[in-house]
Amino acid sequence: MVAANSERMVHRQIERRGVRDPRVLAAMRKVEREAFLPEAMREFAYEDTALPIEEGQTMSQPFIVARMAEAARISSGDRVLEVGAGSGYAAAVLGELAARVYAIERHAALAALAQSRLRSLGYRNVDVRVGDGTLGWPEAAPFDAIIASAGGPRVPEALRRQLATGGRLIMPVGDTRNRQRLLRIMRTGEESFQQETLEEVMFVPLIGAEGWDADGGDRGPPRRGDLPPSAPRSLPMMIAEVTQALPDLRDPAFADFFDRFGDRRVVLLGEASHGTSEFYRARAAITRRLIERHGFGIVAVEADWPDAAALDRYVRQLPASDGNRQVFRRFPTWMWRNREVDAFLRWMRDYNAPYLEEKKIGFYGLDIYSLSDSIEAVLGYLERSDPEAARIARERYGCLTPWQRDPSVYGRAVLSQRYRECEAAVVATLTDLLSRRLTYAAEDNERFFDAVQNARLVASAERYYRIMYYGGAEGWNLRDRHMFDTLVRLLEHRGPGSKAVVWAHNSHIGDARFTDLGRMRDELNLGQLCRERFGDQAATIGFGTHAGTVAAAQDWGEPMEVMEVRPSRHDSIERQFHDGGVGRGALLLNGITGKLREHLQAERLERFIGVIYRPETELQSHYANVELSGQFDAYVWFDRTTAVSPLPASPTSDGPDTWPFGV
Repeated sequence: MVAANSERMVHRQIERRGVRDPRVLAAMRKVEREAFLPEAMREFAYEDTALPIEEGQTMSQPFIVARMAEAARISSGDRVLEVGAGSGYAAAVLGELAARVYAIERHAALAALAQSRLRSLGYRNVDVRVGDGTLGWPEAAPFDAIIASAGGPRVPEALRRQLATGGRLIMPVGDTRNRQRLLRIMRTGEESFQQETLEEVMFVPLIGAEGWDADGGDRGPPRRGDLPPSAPRSLPMMIAEVTQALPDLRDPAFADFFDRFGDRRVVLLGEASHGTSEFYRARAAITRRLIERHGFGIVAVEADWPDAAALDRYVRQLPASDGNRQVFRRFPTWMWRNREVDAFLRWMRDYNAPYLEEKKIGFYGLDIYSLSDSIEAVLGYLERSDPEAARIARERYGCLTPWQRDPSVYGRAVLSQRYRECEAAVVATLTDLLSRRLTYAAEDNERFFDAVQNARLVASAERYYRIMYYGGAEGWNLRDRHMFDTLVRLLEHRGPGSKAVVWAHNSHIGDARFTDLGRMRDELNLGQLCRERFGDQAATIGFGTHAGTVAAAQDWGEPMEVMEVRPSRHDSIERQFHDGGVGRGALLLNGITGKLREHLQAERLERFIGVIYRPETELQSHYANVELSGQFDAYVWFDRTTAVSPLPASPTSDGPDTWPFGV
């Protein structure tokens, strides 16, 4: 497993980004990253990100380790100095490439831990000591290569002097603590050096006598040639210049910006979390505008079909189909049972009131989770329409009975091969329904469509929960394909010229081809599939925030909490908007040009919070690299946001829960 993970990491994260040196690639494959991580972080060892380690420090992203090693052009007989040993991981990689490695670390506990790990793994050619890395290791000089794993305001003079003639020094240098250029400096003579800039980077600050001080100050004047002659306009400044300010959410003019998408067939509205009030209210305002002025008739959301169908009957003023069954009773209840959604549903109901049935706006669920409810819906429809067919369907669905209430356990049936019988049975029920389309649809086309969709969902869910047992991208892909297929069938069902608004998480509606989800994990998503199917007739609109509160749980199935959202990371997309002073605004991404487009085509971290939020491992759990300009057509920004207001999730003592019909 370790070898497979390592091979995957090297191929996807390193080779694909242009590292070609075969010795560097071999070293990256060989060194086991998890061996240098704290126990709690080992599950993230082969993720494409920097990781926290002991003493509040970080382990560099694998690509950066490989990129710097390749830039240093290390030969097998070289002596190498590493400044900032950290966990010892990069020193081990260098130990695979060089004859001797000298690594300096200013934290004594980290240095001891790194030396212990390296010794236990057999690296006898790597020495670690405690010291000020900006002063180098004079008694071991000169060095054929020096690599600094932290960024300073200038290249320390001590490191220049310890470089052998012909030696290469690789170091991030910048005029701020979190924005640098990666430099390669070659010593060409006693007093002569050649310098080239490799790329823009973001490293932790280099603390020391010739670096930054611990309080953030610069310890001395810059050396000529170390910094750019003048600072260009920053990315936050460029973003602020072109982002259109938006009025308050209660102002009807808030939706004016989104009129430009009124001619699209599908408009997909995202969210950076499943528990943020501003995202729900903004999507409601935009959707109202698209319905009222541009003829959109479908609201399709990242929710279970049977529960959303109950809400659809409410907004279209139809009687409840199954009595007082509580809807959205499954975790996470607050995602749709909240006051923001309730207000939008009431608006839809009022809007629909004067229209004939075929002109009313529908509310539909796209998701795949509701196995039990969908089985009940299919059987309920058949009991009313064709009792004999219901009897047969009940027998066929019997194989799923033990797992209906906890379908994730269904994957274990794979081990006994019983799933093959279930797969055939659930598909047979769907086939029977479709074969009798004309007979059933003539009686009640809407109820027939609902029954067929539930049967499709059972078939998809059977596969989904079976695949989920093994993990990987296939389960995600099946879920998003199901959502896409459901959307397409809704458009077909509502007829030519029908138009849909989709509410789903950014991870579903932002084109996966421009994110780590697609490039590194082979995942596709709803936004990508819509672009491939509808082309320019699909618009994807993402949402983001810097900080505030969010409704979320600490783990699956645990109670909802109102949690503080940490301020966005300095190297994230969100921080660029925050640093630009954008309070509330929208950026049209497919219209940007020049330097701003170049910046937004570069990879940066973006935050994804679902129904679970783990602030203590936020980087590993909630951030992924994206190219914002390709991911979305527009991006909506709220600098500070608040948690949704959940409705009660269970019946009160006064009677049954009949939301939304009885509230």
